[in-house]
Amino acid sequence: MSAMSASFTVAPVRHAQAIRRSRKATGKVSVRRGVVAKAVEAAPKLVTTKSEAIFKAAQDILPGGVNSPVRAFKSVGGGPIVFDKVKDAYCFDVDGNKYVDYVGSWGPAICGHSNEQVNAALKAQIDKGSSFGAPCELENVLGQMVIDRVPSVEMVRFCNSGTEACLSVLRVMRAYTGRDKIIKFEGCYHGHADPFLVQAGSGVATLGLPDSPGVPKAATNTTLCAPYNDLEAVKKIFEENKGEIAGVILEPVVGNSGFIVPDKEFLEGLREITKAEGALLTFDEVMTGFRIAKGCAQEYWGVTPDLTTMGKVIGGGLPVGAYGGRRDIMDVVAPAGPMYQAGTLSGNPLAMTAGIETLKILGEPGSYEHLDKITKRLIEGILEAGREAGHEVCGGSISGMFGFFFCEGPVRSFADATKSDTDKFARWHRGMLEEGVYLAPSQYEAGFTGLKHTEEDIDFTIAAAKRVMARI
Repeated sequence: MSAMSASFTVAPVRHAQAIRRSRKATGKVSVRRGVVAKAVEAAPKLVTTKSEAIFKAAQDILPGGVNSPVRAFKSVGGGPIVFDKVKDAYCFDVDGNKYVDYVGSWGPAICGHSNEQVNAALKAQIDKGSSFGAPCELENVLGQMVIDRVPSVEMVRFCNSGTEACLSVLRVMRAYTGRDKIIKFEGCYHGHADPFLVQAGSGVATLGLPDSPGVPKAATNTTLCAPYNDLEAVKKIFEENKGEIAGVILEPVVGNSGFIVPDKEFLEGLREITKAEGALLTFDEVMTGFRIAKGCAQEYWGVTPDLTTMGKVIGGGLPVGAYGGRRDIMDVVAPAGPMYQAGTLSGNPLAMTAGIETLKILGEPGSYEHLDKITKRLIEGILEAGREAGHEVCGGSISGMFGFFFCEGPVRSFADATKSDTDKFARWHRGMLEEGVYLAPSQYEAGFTGLKHTEEDIDFTIAAAKRVMARI
């Protein structure tokens, strides 16, 4: 019995029936053209009574009922699913429903939820202490692993979130160059620090908000924006701000406007321009770091930035962030240099332990080959299902990261992404929930696979996609 079969024997009746439909429709691997016409049927009943009650209570306790905006399901309708537990490639809600999970805690669960190896190391560390507020050798171990794998990193500083890493690296760029202005790209999200909340994609785009209230104009008047994949626009900004730009920051594969792939020539051009202009190039690899390649996106593309921000995967599910780069640049960070940045829980032993074990697992032979194989088959199956049902769809994947849009495409920028039919995406999202598949509740978020996703999980998901595409 496969891993998927074994795990689903205890699933609710709704999910067991869906699996049988999946196997019948797919013949294990692929769905023949023409099956869609036979697959149109009423949506399975999804009972979420407890989720609804918990979320209703939460709205009197938490702003909007959540602690991060996209979780509220505003852009896809319906109430959010309240989780009870997670394991491997699956999540379980408080109503007893089970889903194949393609969010993975928004990326960190690349080795599978509640991974045994990671958990065992964490349990052992808890007995020794969860926070020291003092140096520990685990910081050296994880730091060296990062340095060994990431081409741009000669020194690294740990912090507690991707937002913290990005706001810190912004300060580094300014301190090192003595300049104030930065260039970011429309639809790229670098956390919720004031200077980055300009055309920021992700949650801001999902909620339909303009740049956030509460951000003073002075905080963003040194932030310059360019369209993604538009090198000429970047050259023009540099020309108009000669000698004033500290650096350029971007997602080397966009995941916060949906999944958008850069032109390699675009990344190479940014590298050339920043060098010529005396500015620094930062890759925000909070999402892509250790997910699309062992050495991150910079290894995948063969373009080495000056600085890199990281998070998610390097914490193995615990709160963590990091930034690193060339030694001469990192030497400006206190106490080695004058640029101040600190954090009480930075480098805490639990986050370091989880990160170490996660990177060990990802370093095993075949890890990224598995991610690439299953993710490619997943997105190809979803796109085929959409086209067979008469929808305009486009999308793609790199290793364990994927996404698609309800438009003809190609999508090369945030402006292109906004052409996607978000109403149709909302119906698609709800339909996939009803079929037992949990996806990011926003058109403007990438999806993630992990090492625990099986071929049968992919079969199940593609079969579900065919039924939902036919219904919507």
